[in-house]
Amino acid sequence: MNKSRVFKVASGLGVAAMLLATSLTSAATSSAAAKPSWCGPKKITMALTDGFGGNSWRLVTTASAQDEVKLCPSVSKLYYADGQGNVSKAIADVKGFVAKGVNAVVVFPDAGQAMLPTLRAAYKAGVVTVPYRVFPGGKDGVDYTAFIGTDFKQAGINWANWALKNLPKGGNVLFLSGPAGNSQGIDEAAGFWATMKSHPEFKKIGAQPFEVTNWDPALSQQVLTAAIAANPKIDLILSDFGPSLVGALSAAVKTGWKVPALAASDGNSLGCFWTDNKATQPDFKLYTVSTQNDHARLAIDYAVAKATGGTLPGKVYPSLAFEDSVSGKPNPVQCRKDLSPNIYLSAKLTGAQQVALGIK
Repeated sequence: MNKSRVFKVASGLGVAAMLLATSLTSAATSSAAAKPSWCGPKKITMALTDGFGGNSWRLVTTASAQDEVKLCPSVSKLYYADGQGNVSKAIADVKGFVAKGVNAVVVFPDAGQAMLPTLRAAYKAGVVTVPYRVFPGGKDGVDYTAFIGTDFKQAGINWANWALKNLPKGGNVLFLSGPAGNSQGIDEAAGFWATMKSHPEFKKIGAQPFEVTNWDPALSQQVLTAAIAANPKIDLILSDFGPSLVGALSAAVKTGWKVPALAASDGNSLGCFWTDNKATQPDFKLYTVSTQNDHARLAIDYAVAKATGGTLPGKVYPSLAFEDSVSGKPNPVQCRKDLSPNIYLSAKLTGAQQVALGIK
């Protein structure tokens, strides 16, 4: 996700755009008996690349991947590169690491199918090539080793089931997602409306399958402001990057607007917004799914297993419920005001560990 530019990562170095070369020899101190099953015996070096890495969500996701690699002493070095939102640079990053001789590369292919020829070339060169989260087209075993996806349709199903339970009269549904045509938003919308097929009391409003926000807070505010003006009655908002809506919601509340039910992905800023407004916003029910920073861990596990001779894990990261302001299950709404608003409490990394990354 090319989400809000909360944290800017350092600039690149050299033709491989190597932002980080972390020696893992000293960090991987666990004994052979303690190694995870995906960590095989063969020694390797590997790389992790982002199409865009300059925000808090990406920073936590990258740190999660680095944390996972440390569990496997067979990985002697992990390199990292940030494509900085530039497709040409993202392509060059992958090519540079292949030329450097890494055994495996894990790629967040923000540019989608534009990255496919580069992934295919890396795979054909004998490098274990694992794109994840954003589908780049192509096929496993033909264009890359394996695509490690997530069940975005399930997120939409989770939102729908929650809405059916908590909005029995139905209502108007506004969905805000990222860039136009992004596969995450398309799949979430498909899961949601398939579940609502026999519930005509829930009605689509706004652009379909979603309003485009690019997961950018400023654009999200413009889109929500326009949607409120065009639709005096909004009963449910869906958002697959909940924190990007906080500024927009805050501005709308100042005009006297009442926040409707919201089903979204989690973030500390969103949880604290609900906490601050629950007393004066009686219709503001909040449900979140995990924002999935730890999806990167599964991609790392698969790439390392393939390259080192370990046991392969699954290829789909689950979409899991995180917070529910109504039932309190699996968790009540989370808010840590003692920490940065730009952290994600559903992540395996603790809030304190995330703040230690430099997130403000």
